[in-house]
Amino acid sequence: DYFTDENRVLKKDPQQDYHLEYAMENSTHTILAFSRQLHTCDTNDKSITESTVRVIWAYHHKDMGEAGQNYHGSNRGTKSLRLLNPEKEEVLSASLPYFDLTNRDVPVPDKDTTYWCQMFKIPVQHEKHHVTKVEPLIQKGHENLVHHILLYQCSSNLNDSVLDYGHECYHPNMPDSFLTCETVIFAWAIGGEGFTYPPHVGLSIGTAADPQFVLMEVHYDNPSYTEGLIDNSGLRLIYTPVLRKYDAGVIEAGLWVSLFHNIPPGMPEFVSEGHCTLECLEEALGAERPAGIHVFAVLLHAHLAGRAIRMRHFHNGEEQKLLAYDDEFDFNFQEFQYLKEERTILPGDNLITECHYSTVDRIRMTWVRK
Repeated sequence: DYFTDENRVLKKDPQQDYHLEYAMENSTHTILAFSRQLHTCDTNDKSITESTVRVIWAYHHKDMGEAGQNYHGSNRGTKSLRLLNPEKEEVLSASLPYFDLTNRDVPVPDKDTTYWCQMFKIPVQHEKHHVTKVEPLIQKGHENLVHHILLYQCSSNLNDSVLDYGHECYHPNMPDSFLTCETVIFAWAIGGEGFTYPPHVGLSIGTAADPQFVLMEVHYDNPSYTEGLIDNSGLRLIYTPVLRKYDAGVIEAGLWVSLFHNIPPGMPEFVSEGHCTLECLEEALGAERPAGIHVFAVLLHAHLAGRAIRMRHFHNGEEQKLLAYDDEFDFNFQEFQYLKEERTILPGDNLITECHYSTVDRIRMTWVRK
């Protein structure tokens, strides 16, 4: 149990809170398993919460000597993790059918941000099925280029001609058919892995009320203005004819993307709030009376200035336990938080999305984008 001072010098912690469980070594690996309390009440230890944890690792090929640790050289790195995210229950059969929604040779412009939209038709099922898992299919080498992917349900009155070509989203010349795609049915963001629905929940496809046409929106993040990039990324949807008890859906809550939302430069902390009011949830969840909806996972999403996000929940005017939070937000690690217990949101509740930003390294106004 060591800690570092302001000069990054390692010092032995007088309060030893880490306990070695076991150790083993062979010709290729050294494995150390250890444990500690989540909150040690030691000012030299960082509390482990549901927020993102940045694990820093380093090693030397020789054991630690009497004079102290050997310098690791280039054998070092970092990884963001959410240590308290409940383990996903994988009950999927390897033989389940799937279909892919992937872009075809999209030319990514040499500008920092591009939203690309492409329409797809869900394969005809003739009867109800449930999607049980969605996996990102990110083209190799484009892991930092593809920032997030949204899947929207579109009007069922469209025809196959809308499938012919993609177009830049939110552009004056984009096809009118894109405007019929308003309901988000799935979201993925950079750093996230595949999303597995709980064993009793699935995304419904195959009925008249289910999506027949979907719009896939891919956000390309190209801050270096690299030219000549061609992308073929997308999503894989795995489904089953064995129906589950509940249908899944998505509720979006947060700050509406508009020119009225901007962040001044040079701010160590700037807080914005997006309010999903009781009137909003009365209307949105009116069809779900009286049981409301059951939340089983939350995806917190922000961009480079984001430092922390908190999802607040109010019922009958009283604040409940936070629905989800991340006080150590990492732009490059955005994955679903699986809730330990499902939370009920009722018509008439309130949701507040609290976003904390830092712009200390910026000299110009930040205009918030999607």
